[in-house]
Amino acid sequence: MSVRQYARDLGMGARFAVTGGREGWVRTTLTAVGVGMGVALLLLTTALPGVISARHKVEEARTDYIFAVHPRPKGDDTLLLAATDTWWRAKPIRGRLLEPEGPKAPMPPGIDRLPAKGEMLVSPELGRLLASGDAKLLRERLPYRITGTIGAKGLLGPRELVYFAGAEGLTPGTPGARVERLRSFGDPQPDPEQADPVLLMMMLVVFVVLLMPVAVFIAASVRFGGERRDRRLAALRLVGADSRSTRRIAAGEALAGSLLGLAVGTGLFLAGRQAAGSVTIMGESFYPAYLDPSPLLVLLVALAVPACAVLVTLLAMRGVVVEPLGVVRTAVPARRRLWWRLLVPLAGLGALYPMIGQGNSNGDFNQYLVVAGVLMLLIGVTALLPWLMERAVARLGSGPLSWQLAVRRLQLSSGTAARTVNGVAVAVAGAIALQMLFAGVQSQYVRDTGRDPSRAELEIDLSDHTRVGPAAAAVARTQGVRASVGLATASLGAKPRDGDIAYDLVVGDCASLRKVGHLPSCRDGDIFAIEGPESHTSFDPSYRDTLLRPGKESYIDPPYADIPGLAVPITIPEHLRWATPRKDSLMPGAIGLLVTPSALPKAAEPALLGVVHVRTDPAVPEARDQVRNTAARVDPVSDILAVTPTETSARYTSLRTGMLIGASCVLVLIGASLLVSQLEQLRERRRLLSALVAFGTRRRTLGLSVLWQSALPITLGLLLAAVVGLTLGAVLLRMSAAKVTVVWSDVLALTGVGAGVVLAVTLLTLPPLLRMTRPDGLRTE
Repeated sequence: MSVRQYARDLGMGARFAVTGGREGWVRTTLTAVGVGMGVALLLLTTALPGVISARHKVEEARTDYIFAVHPRPKGDDTLLLAATDTWWRAKPIRGRLLEPEGPKAPMPPGIDRLPAKGEMLVSPELGRLLASGDAKLLRERLPYRITGTIGAKGLLGPRELVYFAGAEGLTPGTPGARVERLRSFGDPQPDPEQADPVLLMMMLVVFVVLLMPVAVFIAASVRFGGERRDRRLAALRLVGADSRSTRRIAAGEALAGSLLGLAVGTGLFLAGRQAAGSVTIMGESFYPAYLDPSPLLVLLVALAVPACAVLVTLLAMRGVVVEPLGVVRTAVPARRRLWWRLLVPLAGLGALYPMIGQGNSNGDFNQYLVVAGVLMLLIGVTALLPWLMERAVARLGSGPLSWQLAVRRLQLSSGTAARTVNGVAVAVAGAIALQMLFAGVQSQYVRDTGRDPSRAELEIDLSDHTRVGPAAAAVARTQGVRASVGLATASLGAKPRDGDIAYDLVVGDCASLRKVGHLPSCRDGDIFAIEGPESHTSFDPSYRDTLLRPGKESYIDPPYADIPGLAVPITIPEHLRWATPRKDSLMPGAIGLLVTPSALPKAAEPALLGVVHVRTDPAVPEARDQVRNTAARVDPVSDILAVTPTETSARYTSLRTGMLIGASCVLVLIGASLLVSQLEQLRERRRLLSALVAFGTRRRTLGLSVLWQSALPITLGLLLAAVVGLTLGAVLLRMSAAKVTVVWSDVLALTGVGAGVVLAVTLLTLPPLLRMTRPDGLRTE
């Protein structure tokens, strides 16, 4: 057979798809819509690397922190900058105070001039927020006059909240001031972040799991209208076409639908790209310009989708015999064989097995084996489900009329039913595996801080320790505050600027120190030693002898900066008393000295950092914003942190957020594609349904039969998905060297979501079903 003949048959099928009258256009449109939604999601996926790269460039360009031991010298090209990040309710706000020291001071990206004192440049979203009626507290916290807008070059997304305000009197070089002296923005020599093998493996799994259901849906969409198409092909056999030509013509029809689907998908992607700037997903927003797919990946999608349509149709036609007088599907269909279907997931397990126990300590995972193994396990769902469906429905017995109608339909076309739920089953299997993987490795990326938010929800880090007392008093008077405790902290070493042994020095009055440990009798001038349970063993085993020996001279330094001249000696009292740590301490794990104010050498005061611990009243909804306003009045450069019992790796959080965003998109695709598929099946059976109603079948019975036809396949599909998902999740956890655990509530929730999507789609098809069963559904041409 020549290539010319093959192309001619494909072209004839394509012409039939677009010139077959109303029926042909409906069928082609359904195929195009189904394929188009999958293509749109594929294009979105190909754009994700560009989004990540674009946001990373913005973050790198606006980098404004340095880790210099000595402050940079002042010049006409320097700028003083203080970070004043804050929150408005649950939204983070990035803030900076700017003070130029010369005419050549650098400007952050996104602005064309530096704000003067009392002026502020804001992002468009922050400008809208400040202009709204419910942002009174935020306007009090940012009492600057808005004189301009920050451009896209300085923002991660159109919904990001950012401001730059002019300031005077910023002082760099002090321990708590958080003031930097910059000559430029951006990191000229960024340190390459060490790759985490487990996170890289998780990223690969996320992409495969999210894209696999899309591929399944596209493959199912190109087979819309299969039964009517098979009957039309009989007419071609009658006029002389051979069986091979009819298969190629059928592939041509699918090819036309897939090409139209590419156009539809491109349009949906462009529309979604344009709308991306007006929505926020999981707290993130994106500029439309960021969503530029890689040309190479776009070309791959453009070639793969039509090729998939042709190959899927040719494979599907192998089980159909098209004769001149009609379509013959063998009277006794060949039973589906199990052995080769089991080989697919077993091959996937074989690809993943060599990496069992590798974890983070044995190098990178083989990316090709990871992708191939996960793919084959998920493809195993699509291979095993038709066999499972055929065996299950063959054993179903008698029941109500609606049950019999549904069972008979499934027995006649179990393959169609399996195709309908294949995408859902694959998505649920992948979701279960991902959920197990993320839950199992979470302990590697989540650190226990030991802090109790019920004791203090907020910590205010002050730029000047002398403001601790006034700040604590002002916060205590704030509406919605139950308690406010002020402390000052520094580091304690066995020698000046000791980098090997660093312990805590906590300064406060007796009432405040009692929030850290249980003290014996206390008065101003006392010094106590405190040692957290088992904590000293992680430092110097001779802790008491080297640092806290009576008469020993230790040294006080800032907690994080090696600034010459601030190492101040302090003599340990001859009769040093010990404090017992509190289980609900404001500083869990504190090790070192608790010092009352008059016992601290005056020369050591510049090394102190001031911290105010705050507990609010949950009954006051705006208590936290009230505290932030008070802190901004007392110290405009203060930093307020929310106390959390755990801290999570930023990369782990980003990956999890990306997974949730992608899963949401796939879930929308699942629902939309299933709805299109169900409507197409009802359209094909319109005459049959109308005939049943004409002979007296109640519409309620037909509706119940449609529900049964959805419930039975999805039940089998979800059971198979749970087995495959649990297996894949267990293997991935073993690869990550993590303990295999199953959170059954999550498994049930994910399978419930899959079942809920199918149920919702089925209910949406009931109104069209009622319309299709009217008497005019018997009319034909």
